[in-house]
Amino acid sequence: MKKSWAHHAAEQWPFALVALVLWCAMLPLALTKSQAVPTTTTAHGEWPTQWHGQSLQPLAMSAVEHRFAAQFPGRIARFAVADGGELVLRDVNRPTRMLHPAADCWRGIGWRIDATRLEHDAESLLWRCFEASRGDKRVRVCERIVDAQGHAFTDTSAWFWAASLDKSTGPWRAITRVESLR
Repeated sequence: MKKSWAHHAAEQWPFALVALVLWCAMLPLALTKSQAVPTTTTAHGEWPTQWHGQSLQPLAMSAVEHRFAAQFPGRIARFAVADGGELVLRDVNRPTRMLHPAADCWRGIGWRIDATRLEHDAESLLWRCFEASRGDKRVRVCERIVDAQGHAFTDTSAWFWAASLDKSTGPWRAITRVESLR
């Protein structure tokens, strides 16, 4: 007997949820400072070793993260920051919908999203930030995308269309940082 689409989807949702959760795990869980990362990237350049004077330590990716990264048009790295935080950097070689807003990811794994706003950091760089909460845990997530000329985007859709219409030149670096609020 052939299974219906609904029955197949019902059997596969745990795998899809685990894949989404592991992808979102690449979002850092605690970072305390707003800082800039070098904006120029190359397809095979080295990742930065410091984040505003603090050492970055590469973090290993899970098997699911490796499978996602193998399909990603660029490269992905997670780092522990010396102060105990984490940082996710994604270098993107071409426009892709695989680079999506962090709020979508956090919402997808069950976090409530509040207080979405644009913010300038200590270096006057503009970030899209939001607060996420689940249970008694709260985090503040900020993200931005920077092109090869140093032009920044705080909206993933705006980046996608600018890149797709040749209004922005890659490679691009997507930077996601999170600080714990509790």
